[in-house]
Amino acid sequence: MRKTLILAACLLALAGCTRKQQPAPGTTRTDYTTIQAPAFDPDSAMAYAAAQVAFGHRVPGSQAWQRCGLWLESQLRRWCDTVVTQPFQCRLWDGSSMPGRNIIGSINPQASQRVLLAAHWDSRSWADHDPQPSLRHNPVPGANDGASGVAVLLEVARAMASMRPSAGIDIIFFDVEDQGVAEWSDIYDEHSWCKGAQYWAETPHVPYYRAVYGVLLDMVGCPEPRFTKEYVSCQFAPGLTDKLWSCAAALGYSNIFVDQKSDPILDDHLYVNEKAGIPMADIVQNSPTTSFFTHWHTTHDDVQSLRRESLEAVGRVVLTTIYADFPPRQQ
Repeated sequence: MRKTLILAACLLALAGCTRKQQPAPGTTRTDYTTIQAPAFDPDSAMAYAAAQVAFGHRVPGSQAWQRCGLWLESQLRRWCDTVVTQPFQCRLWDGSSMPGRNIIGSINPQASQRVLLAAHWDSRSWADHDPQPSLRHNPVPGANDGASGVAVLLEVARAMASMRPSAGIDIIFFDVEDQGVAEWSDIYDEHSWCKGAQYWAETPHVPYYRAVYGVLLDMVGCPEPRFTKEYVSCQFAPGLTDKLWSCAAALGYSNIFVDQKSDPILDDHLYVNEKAGIPMADIVQNSPTTSFFTHWHTTHDDVQSLRRESLEAVGRVVLTTIYADFPPRQQ
């Protein structure tokens, strides 16, 4: 399965990490049903997802990608105190060069304690899992695989504007996440994925950047959402992972946030954990019967495949977890 790490390789990477993880705030038992957090509007999140897809395929370097990137910057400026972009150039698995641009919005930039929230905003160049072979060289609309996580975080930013948490929040839209080795290639290169996260982890937007923890969202809008405790998250951020799933259970989402450990996934959080040293958990779709979700890396990953209820569940869990640790600032 693409983006599923070979376990031995993942263990080798973990063995090279000697950092001691500090316990995240709020690891004691918390009554999440009483946490004061801003409301998450699922209709607003759906509109954010639809707006991204409407630009067209967000393949890095394309006109649709350029227009969508400017739009994302403008949306973050509405809700964040500062917005910066991080342009970079990277080499793909086939030897070609591709531009990238990480987009970063910060809330409470002066706060010393920070939380990192992330999703990728590019859409894949090749629908290499499409059931129709003639379409496998076409780009993917990327509604769930890309736009869904970004949509949730845009709505989180909008919600936080009315009730600031006491911590600083950094929202990063990583680029060139989904341009890794095509299914038809015989090349093996696990580091061909997540180029924007790799670049940021080595050259963060703020020198010596630190965060208490991070949460990555990927493919969070399925009609039948299912999020398990993924291996890399459990190894690098066990307290945070347990906390997110406990919060979900308290909010009535235990059927979505399944209390089950699962295989490692090669996603942006690996590089944030391993290279930047920030404990980050991945909320990512994990279907037991298909590769992530039915329309994964196909031309059918469109807005019609998204569900507002799925976006709402993830958004509420993220907001409630953060505000349990960092209650609203006193005005």
